[in-house]
Amino acid sequence: MSEKVYGLHAVRALLTRHAERVSTVTIAEGRADPRMAEIQSLAQKAGRTVKRASPAVFKQLFGDAVHQSVYVDVQPLAVWHEEELIAAIVKQLEATGAKPPFVLVLDGVQDPHNLGACLRTADACGALAVVIPKDRAVQMNATVRKVAAGAAETTPIAVVTNLARTLRLLKEAGLWIVGADAEAPKLAHESDLSGPIALVMGAEGSGLRQLTRDTCDLTVRLPQQGAVESLNVSVASGMLLYEALRQRLSAKKDH
Repeated sequence: MSEKVYGLHAVRALLTRHAERVSTVTIAEGRADPRMAEIQSLAQKAGRTVKRASPAVFKQLFGDAVHQSVYVDVQPLAVWHEEELIAAIVKQLEATGAKPPFVLVLDGVQDPHNLGACLRTADACGALAVVIPKDRAVQMNATVRKVAAGAAETTPIAVVTNLARTLRLLKEAGLWIVGADAEAPKLAHESDLSGPIALVMGAEGSGLRQLTRDTCDLTVRLPQQGAVESLNVSVASGMLLYEALRQRLSAKKDH
């Protein structure tokens, strides 16, 4: 069963990186600007069908969402298992000139809106994958895909049965396991997040489980000056992901 992914950036990314999974590109009638011409050119080069539809069709499909007058029908990205996750990390570590891999690990997040938001930010920051446990956590569903705004079709979700074991395997593969903890002794910007890392976020309210915390190589926290005790997990994930991205871009510039 295909999924519909809308928006210029998401559609361009799919046609550039995963055109084989796209069946049809649909553009709103009356759109003939350079950005839409680029989309049409990418689709034609990939041998994908391009159709036109009225704005009313877009309204019926997507409501008030900012669809930017284009969507694609795409085969959903297959869920990764532990083996595919480790293989992808090893491949990136061994590739000459490749950027150090990093993954986002969510330890029991329950709200599909949070998972979708985390997936969207992980994609924007270049994460290799988002890892979630099979049990006692929200799984991929229509709400997650909608909130992710196309990221669910470009950034793999890895579903694992034993999160602590997976973290140990990530360590063995060469990743540094970094847990987010409000009580951590070091601030995120004081820690080196520029190398191969797995950034581990806890569940809403309860944070990291003890077994997960014990598996981490270090824990970091975000600076806070207000009255609230903690941030929403998707907000905290976004801030830490962008701190990791900032450090990576800075390290690349220094080289």
